[in-house]
Amino acid sequence: MEFQTLRTDRLDLVRVSADHVDELYTILSDLRVTRFYGIDPLTSIEEAEQIIASFDQTFIVRRGIRWGMIDRHTGRFIGTVGLNNWSPYAKKAELGFELHPDFWRQGYVSEAVQEVIRFSFEELALYRLGAVTFLENEASYRLLEKLGFRFEGVLRGYLYQCEQSHDARMYGRLCTDIVTSAATIEETV
Repeated sequence: MEFQTLRTDRLDLVRVSADHVDELYTILSDLRVTRFYGIDPLTSIEEAEQIIASFDQTFIVRRGIRWGMIDRHTGRFIGTVGLNNWSPYAKKAELGFELHPDFWRQGYVSEAVQEVIRFSFEELALYRLGAVTFLENEASYRLLEKLGFRFEGVLRGYLYQCEQSHDARMYGRLCTDIVTSAATIEETV
């Protein structure tokens, strides 16, 4: 399978590459971003390089797809969105995203996620998308709910960050779910 670039009104969703390492490092070294991401803030550019290599490897072995979000107006790399734990056989994956704080609450994440949902159900023929959030990450779980994801429960001790276990909220959306609010979503992240 070849990597597919996706496009929305304001974003190009592209394969994350070494060209994006500085911007990815800036985003993932910011505690405002990583406090609900499941990793400690990055401390070196080499860690960002390793993450990009990991994105590539998971795509090669068909276990994940990660797109860089490029603002079409400025050409700036502003975050990533993608599928983790992708199983083509089981027709499921988990959704993940992060965004530079300068772009929070402007609709970019919902725009990107809606396109990834469309791609997942229509082109990858997935049946289920899941998403996991920290209990405290209200902005992300409200966004998921507005995009038609259903709260499925709390996973005890599911996330580990800063040498601590954290409970997580589990969300799911099936390709058969009827969603009526996607066209009128306001950004919460």
